[in-house]
Amino acid sequence: MNPQGFAQQRRYHRKTGHKVDLEKAPLGSAEFFAECARIAALSEAMKAQAPKPGTLGGLISAYFRTEYFGNLADATKRDYRKCADFLHPIRDTPVSAITTPLVAGIHDKAAGKIGWRRANMVRMFMSPVFRYAVPKGLIERDFASGVIPKPRPKDRPYANRPWSVAERAVVLDRAAPHVRVAVALIMNTGLAPSDALKLTRNQIEGDTIWSVRGKTEHEVAIPIGPTLQAALDAAPSHDAVTILATSTGTPWTYNGFSTVWHRFKKKLEAEGVVEPGLTLKGLRHTVATTLREAGLEERQIADLLGQKTPSMARHYSRSANLADRNRITMETLEQENERRSQVVKPFAKTVKP
Repeated sequence: MNPQGFAQQRRYHRKTGHKVDLEKAPLGSAEFFAECARIAALSEAMKAQAPKPGTLGGLISAYFRTEYFGNLADATKRDYRKCADFLHPIRDTPVSAITTPLVAGIHDKAAGKIGWRRANMVRMFMSPVFRYAVPKGLIERDFASGVIPKPRPKDRPYANRPWSVAERAVVLDRAAPHVRVAVALIMNTGLAPSDALKLTRNQIEGDTIWSVRGKTEHEVAIPIGPTLQAALDAAPSHDAVTILATSTGTPWTYNGFSTVWHRFKKKLEAEGVVEPGLTLKGLRHTVATTLREAGLEERQIADLLGQKTPSMARHYSRSANLADRNRITMETLEQENERRSQVVKPFAKTVKP
């Protein structure tokens, strides 16, 4: 109600439904027509930006609304949205014009602009978009499937390389306690950093960590070895529901931990005690490499890292046999790490990131 007790008068732009405040822009005034013109221009601008049906942008928009996209891991969703941003300038390409040669051309252009790895991600993103659209009758087939991924350039170092024994020793010795336990957990389980940070206390039953890989939703059962148990016992106490926590006792966010880790790593790189290219994801590769060099078979390593396809509905208790097999694998990892660490002396200085 206005001060005089009368209801405030409003009119609505017929096409868009936007409200026009008649107190600020009285009906028939110049201000009224200016506001109508502003609303109409805004509507046209938004309409121009919206994906058009029957176009590449329309297919992408439809895919983003599906349960297939909704069920993906958060990291994969972020990657796919970045791919959509790259494709945004050609979003109005008609579906009828999409062919394998066209996708190959997009792939080539992406490699030149954003690099071979992200170009392959763009190609990978288009494939589920097309596969979703095929049974809907929106496109003839998956035109991305016939495009060959770009190879890694021979002069490029591998991303997420394994850590050396010396690097593992210095990081554990120099990290602050709340960072050290996080690194130790990743180092002694092979979990992806994002999965390790999300682990809750109730995911530890006895001497086993029960988890699900966020990227693939594959179930993993990881026995806790003596080294990891010692690291967990020495960790700062906190009341967070997660196993790992910040210095203030709150659960880590992935971005928060990444920022702290990056700052700490750069300090060690500047001192020359670790080589460039050290990543948290590289610890997962370190576990796999160590076990392979120790003579374990691929299937044993894959079981520990969750590289299999168990039923999503299976309860943790049903994977007890997997935990038993992984126990032998973890014993090998413990023994091999102990053997290798005997020749490395940790640095005495402790520096908080």
